[in-house]
Amino acid sequence: MKIIIITLLISALQLFASDSLININEKYISNLKQLTFGGLNAEAYFSSNGKEIVFQATKGNLKCDQIFTMNLKGENEVIISTGKGRTTCGYFIPGTDRIVYASTHAAADDCLPDADRSKGYVWAVFDEYDIFTVKKDGTDLKQLTTTIGYDAECTVSPDGKKIIFTSSRDGDLELYEMNIDGTNQKRITFDNGYDGGAFYSNDGKQIIYRAHHPISIEDKKLGEDLLSKELVKPSQMELFIMNSDGSNKRQLTNNGAANFAPYFTKNGKKIIFSSNVGDPNKFNFDLFIVDTSGANLEQITFTDGFDGFPMISPDEKKIIFASARGAKSRREINIFLADWNYKNIKKNVTPK
Repeated sequence: MKIIIITLLISALQLFASDSLININEKYISNLKQLTFGGLNAEAYFSSNGKEIVFQATKGNLKCDQIFTMNLKGENEVIISTGKGRTTCGYFIPGTDRIVYASTHAAADDCLPDADRSKGYVWAVFDEYDIFTVKKDGTDLKQLTTTIGYDAECTVSPDGKKIIFTSSRDGDLELYEMNIDGTNQKRITFDNGYDGGAFYSNDGKQIIYRAHHPISIEDKKLGEDLLSKELVKPSQMELFIMNSDGSNKRQLTNNGAANFAPYFTKNGKKIIFSSNVGDPNKFNFDLFIVDTSGANLEQITFTDGFDGFPMISPDEKKIIFASARGAKSRREINIFLADWNYKNIKKNVTPK
């Protein structure tokens, strides 16, 4: 009985602590629940039935990210990557028991060096990254890409037939698409600069992604120099939408900020994303939602620090995101799950 009471008290305290981390202006989220505690946890995405989560984390004895799964209570956590190399971008393959992710483990057991921050705030785009699929229990690992160059940032179409990913194989960071088994790899963007972080719409007909297309000679030279060192500078990223075949491309944001992690709402009419557009110092990232036309921008989170990688659950009742709220150190980011009230609140708004 004593153990049961203590367990209930701990659960209650965690729930209270999480709810207390909601800013008064965050009207579209409620019943906030913290699912991870300590370390760097990010890129958490729902399974197609909304019952499981895949995410990447550096915690415990790990020196760099590995891929994990857990349930919506933050329980039954399982590492499904090899534990070797550096990993990123885990994503469930709909209609299967498999997960796709990118890893450097085929080239090296260690994490490879961190990005050279003498170049400013940069991301590493290691040529050693390739794309793999694995069963949810971590077995039956299969390698899908083998080309020289960075292959990562992979997500899957809702019908489970296509993977979209970013690659540097042709000397620039572009978007590519392939069949779920790795066949028929083809390039679908052709702009100078970085194109990445892509997601399909719910009907599979559109793609949302982030990009930086340099205009000046100096900016182009900087991008080429960084890429030659397997780096990319993400300080200015705009969002773009296009058809899944690469046609009808249009720019969604134009604010000069770092806009990333865009995700379609279920009806395909809005995009939820993360941006530092509201912070002159560019350190504070919040979640925003906007029409696919670029109109009606609304801020979702208002908490100092980092809020990113948002995804709305398939039933549109929950939202999951990574956040530094309540962190005990500057290098702590956790996964949070909350009720998503946007649709209901909008429905009850009385027009002026």
